[in-house]
Amino acid sequence: MARTQSFIADDAETSAFAADVVKGLSAQRKRVPPKYFYDAVGSELFERITEQPEYYPTRCEMSILREQGAEIAKLIVPGAALIEFGSGSNKKARILLAAAPALAAYVPVDICGPMLAQEAAELAPDFPSLNVRPVEADFTQPFALPQEAVDAPARVGFFPGSTIGNLEPHEASAFLRNAAKTLGPGARMIIGADLVKDSETLNAAYNDAAGFTEKFNLNLLTRMNRELGGTFDLKTFEHHAFYNRERQRVEMHLASTKRQKVKVAGECFDFRAGETIHTENSYKYTPDSLAALARGVGWEPAGVWTDADCRFSIQAFSLPETAKV
Repeated sequence: MARTQSFIADDAETSAFAADVVKGLSAQRKRVPPKYFYDAVGSELFERITEQPEYYPTRCEMSILREQGAEIAKLIVPGAALIEFGSGSNKKARILLAAAPALAAYVPVDICGPMLAQEAAELAPDFPSLNVRPVEADFTQPFALPQEAVDAPARVGFFPGSTIGNLEPHEASAFLRNAAKTLGPGARMIIGADLVKDSETLNAAYNDAAGFTEKFNLNLLTRMNRELGGTFDLKTFEHHAFYNRERQRVEMHLASTKRQKVKVAGECFDFRAGETIHTENSYKYTPDSLAALARGVGWEPAGVWTDADCRFSIQAFSLPETAKV
C-alpha cells in the first residue's frame, strides 16, 4: 500500500468510515464492516432483497411475529420502553407495538439517519399516542438512551433480522454485554436469529436471481467512491456469496476480476486478480448455541419461537435484577 494525497473527511461519521476502510483494506485479508452497507441506497436495496422468493428470513420472522406476537409481547410489561437495535424498516416493530400498546417509548436506533427519520415519521398515523424517540447511532457501540426510556420502569431490547449473525461471535458477545449496560438490570432482549440449515437454501438466499444482493454488495463500492473519493470500477468486481459449512456462516465478498490499483480515502491499494474484500458474514445459530452465547455475558433464556419449518427463530432473554452491568 502506498500513500497518496491526504483525504480530508467532512464530519465525524465520514472520518470513522474512512478509518475503517483504510484499516480493513490494509489488512492481509481485505475487509470492510457490513454496517457501511446501509446508506439510503443500501437500505432500500436491502428491503428489495427481503421481497425476493429465495430470501426466506424476513418472511419467516414476520410469520413468527404475527402468529406468536401476543405471546412474545408478554415480555414487555406495561410502561416499558422498547429499544430496537438497528431498526431499519419498522414493519417488524409494528407487530410488537400493536401487541404491546402500553409503552412509555419506542426507541429505534440505526446508523442511517434519513431512513430512521422516515420510518419514525411513518409510525405516527398508525400509533398517534406512541412516544417515538429515534436515535441515530452505531448500535454496536455504547449510546445514550432518551430520558423517556431511562425513566421507564423496564426496558426491552428488540434485535430482529438475524443482524446478530452479521457479528463475529466475540462481537456478538460484546454487543449483548453493551446491550445489558444500556438496558439495565431486569431488562429483556428479543432477538431474531437465522437457524443452521442446508447449504442449498442458504446459497440461494444470498444469490437471488433478480440480482438485488449483488447490487447491495456492489453499492458499498459506490458509497466509497462517493463519500471517500474512491476510484473503484464496479465492472471489475464481482459479488460472491457462499455458505461456509465449517464455520456455519454465509460469507459475502467482492472479488477483483483483475490485477489493479484503487485509491480511496487518500490511500492506494493493490488488488490481485481474484482477491476479495470480505464484506459480510451471516452466522447461523441453533437455539442452544445462541443461548450459550447469551449466558456467557449474563443473559438467561426466556423463550424460543420458530416458524413451521424451523428455518428461523425468535429467542428471548432476560437479565436478572441483581445483574452487575
